[in-house]
Amino acid sequence: MAGTFQKEEGPLVGINITPLVDVVLVLLIVLMVTANFLAAQSIPLDLPRGASGEEVSTTLAISVDKEGALYIDGQPSNDEGLHRAARAALGKDANSRAVIAADGRNTHARVVKVMDILREEKIVRFAIQVEPEKAGP
Repeated sequence: MAGTFQKEEGPLVGINITPLVDVVLVLLIVLMVTANFLAAQSIPLDLPRGASGEEVSTTLAISVDKEGALYIDGQPSNDEGLHRAARAALGKDANSRAVIAADGRNTHARVVKVMDILREEKIVRFAIQVEPEKAGP
């Protein structure tokens, strides 16, 4: 025959990493599928469009859906919960900032109420989240 055989005498000189690579790839696929599933469970909002939208660091994420329901960091809440969350965020970081994502079909008064609550709790750095406008015609 063309092949040669060696006897298994002596120390192991090589490690087969193929099973390790297989396990890592399977874990990567599971992670990617799970991340997409978790992102799909976010609060559906029809955000207004803005040409000057930019990324900001978020300490407190506030969402207001089209019915006016309030969500803090993805969890349902109310105005009193927003007061507590704002106090807690300010306790962690004196320069806390909030990002308000409000559905475009929501009333302006509800968004102003959220901003007033933040100001009452001394969080004066906040941004309104928008969808970037599409470039071109």
